[in-house]
Amino acid sequence: MDQLKPTSANSCPLTPLTFLERAAIVYGDCTSIIYNNTIFTWTQTNCRCLQVASSLVKMGIRRGDVVSVLAFNVPAMYELQFAVPMSGAVLNNVNTRLDARTVSVMLRHSEAKMLVVDTHLRAIAQEAVLRFPPGIQRPMIVLIRDDVDYAANEKLTARQPLMNDVDFLTTYEELVKKGDSNFNWVRPVHEWDPITLNYTSGTTSSPKGVVHSHRAIFIVTVDSLIDWSVPKKPVYLWTLPMFHSNGWSFTWGMAAVGGTNICLHKFTADDIFSAVDRHNVTHMCGAPVVLNMIANSPDAKPLKKSVNFLTGGAPPPAAVVLRTESLGFNISHGFGMTEVAGVVVSCAWKEKWDQLPVEDKACLKSRQGVRTLGLTEVNVIDPESGLSVKRDGLTQGEIVLKGACLMLGYLKDPYATAKCMREDGWLYTGDVGVIHTDGYLEIKDRSKDVIITGGENVSSVEVESVLYSNPVVHEAAVVAMPDKFWGETPCAFVSLMGKANSEDIMTFCRGRLPHYMVPKTVVFMDELPKTATGKIKKYRLRDVAKAMSLPKERSRM
Repeated sequence: MDQLKPTSANSCPLTPLTFLERAAIVYGDCTSIIYNNTIFTWTQTNCRCLQVASSLVKMGIRRGDVVSVLAFNVPAMYELQFAVPMSGAVLNNVNTRLDARTVSVMLRHSEAKMLVVDTHLRAIAQEAVLRFPPGIQRPMIVLIRDDVDYAANEKLTARQPLMNDVDFLTTYEELVKKGDSNFNWVRPVHEWDPITLNYTSGTTSSPKGVVHSHRAIFIVTVDSLIDWSVPKKPVYLWTLPMFHSNGWSFTWGMAAVGGTNICLHKFTADDIFSAVDRHNVTHMCGAPVVLNMIANSPDAKPLKKSVNFLTGGAPPPAAVVLRTESLGFNISHGFGMTEVAGVVVSCAWKEKWDQLPVEDKACLKSRQGVRTLGLTEVNVIDPESGLSVKRDGLTQGEIVLKGACLMLGYLKDPYATAKCMREDGWLYTGDVGVIHTDGYLEIKDRSKDVIITGGENVSSVEVESVLYSNPVVHEAAVVAMPDKFWGETPCAFVSLMGKANSEDIMTFCRGRLPHYMVPKTVVFMDELPKTATGKIKKYRLRDVAKAMSLPKERSRM
């Protein structure tokens, strides 16, 4: 046995890019992309990706270079998930909601050689590039022209000023037109070679550049398809931004199963219901904010056929899950983060739970669950002792992970990498959770979001779940407000879809929470501030709460 060693035949680098090659053979005549009046097959998508990849190489893009993409969920955005790494470059998807200053910082930090930008976002791109200091090389700019305003851009030609003194080199369709569909794409030398660079969502106000390998993305993509039981030829509606961890790796996953990608530039709840009905959508993903949009739509109506909806990020309130499922959406909940490129802990459903009351089922679905097959191990440990917490659903600790789909590390930040991925073999998530007696994990909070009032720990997630059960509450977030007497007290930020005052909200909570967990302050906002992925920016709300606490001492309820 010890004479048997890896060879070039049995140790080929794993990469999700091979999914596209296979899709062109197996699903060649099947629809790959639908966007307004644009329809492509998998054969066409494969050819277009090869053409773009070859054009990038002709323009000087080399192995390991960073190519950034700032675009909405349009066909070009989907194709670039394959085309950029097929050129040997590292793909960097940029949040479309970021301001020009932040985009500029990321472009400089990543040393991007090229920026491919959606025509609707060209003003941000222009300002971001203009912010480059003298002496710092600007990236080449390629413009994605959208059919929505195609006529307005017909006269744009290569090297024409994009705005002021910022030029775009060419257009995306020119890359396709001038490319080689027989291009021998640049395969990774090692499966540990980088394929993506994604910056964290910025909920901590300090986003970091997460680098993933071909190997990790291959594993998490296959793992996600298995865990969600995705069949062949699904119809997938893109309500999840592709820039959010590459669409939780379902960009590559849809090629693996020959799915149809329904692309949406921007969308409302009405757009979702319309697309589901028109295209017979079977699967979609999104943050809880999308669930909330669907559940609270005044025009919401029951679906003709059930649609599988995978949600992640903040735990969805049971009340929101209940309302959405009543419309015909089958909600699955998982846990993931940019550092793991997809969902790695999911609420694997048990048949016996089908017999439970709908309220109990909704509560169970809001739990994160158990590790997926692609993750080696998940645990909740006491941060001081390093030991596993009791499986009682009460004892809290930090959620830690280990497995093949974890990131390579943070770009140019060895300190942050070492702090997150420690010598004990675990990746520390910064999330606080518990493990129930049945072995299922549940997130209680981010470690920085736990509120300590009078020595008692308050889970902001638990308070938010109660707030969301109030029929007049549209959005809710709870943060700590400094208090001279208690140390901290819960402060609720709320947006409404009905009428209520502060006392109404607090009275509602008093009937459902222990006294110390009831918000002592309620702040009403038209809309809560969010990141590009729909997560509420709690760090901004904490700043507001801190400023509010300064003039006078808070209440002593």
